[in-house]
Amino acid sequence: MKNKKFIFCFFLFALKIYSQDFAILKYEGGGDWYSNPTSINNLILFCNNQINTKISPDVKVVEADDPEIFEYPIVFMTGHGNVIFSNKSIKNLRTYLLGGGFLHIDDNYGMKPYILPQLKKLFPNKELKELPINHLVFNIYFKFPKGLPKIHEHDGLAPKAMGIFHKNELILLYTYESDLSDGWEDPEIHNDPKHIREKALKMGANIIKYVFEKSK
Repeated sequence: MKNKKFIFCFFLFALKIYSQDFAILKYEGGGDWYSNPTSINNLILFCNNQINTKISPDVKVVEADDPEIFEYPIVFMTGHGNVIFSNKSIKNLRTYLLGGGFLHIDDNYGMKPYILPQLKKLFPNKELKELPINHLVFNIYFKFPKGLPKIHEHDGLAPKAMGIFHKNELILLYTYESDLSDGWEDPEIHNDPKHIREKALKMGANIIKYVFEKSK
């Protein structure tokens, strides 16, 4: 028991050390966890220039069952298809999130029917709740009075920002019908208008700032 407590405390300490880095989550099931390959580096550049972060451009890839996940205060996940978390991954990811980590899942269209059952396995006693438009993540730096912005259109549905909370603190953010990370990609990939791309980057910067502020 003492060893487990020591390891857990070490992980919390590691989260503080690496407070200016984040990683991409690789998952099993066949979904394209690697989609939007230019998005994260563009978001990092924007954050470092606009909100004075010092995030390393050397973005790492971690798996949900990897102890290395505890080195990052935020882990980003995206894709279109199937997602599977093993029991080992569930246990590791749950410990990470309850210990101060943060997971942002940006549904790149098509992930919802696969990720929701996995989130239920992850937190069987917690429900995804829609974030109110006055939540701090929408106004911590850039202002989004209407909540999550719409970047790409698919089904004519409103963008949704859903969260899982622990002790009244947001620990997991699931964004869908928005395609935030599409908007972070190189401009020539989707040919988004400048103002649309800027909205996506600003919302992403808010998420990063929110996580970094809460992990201080």
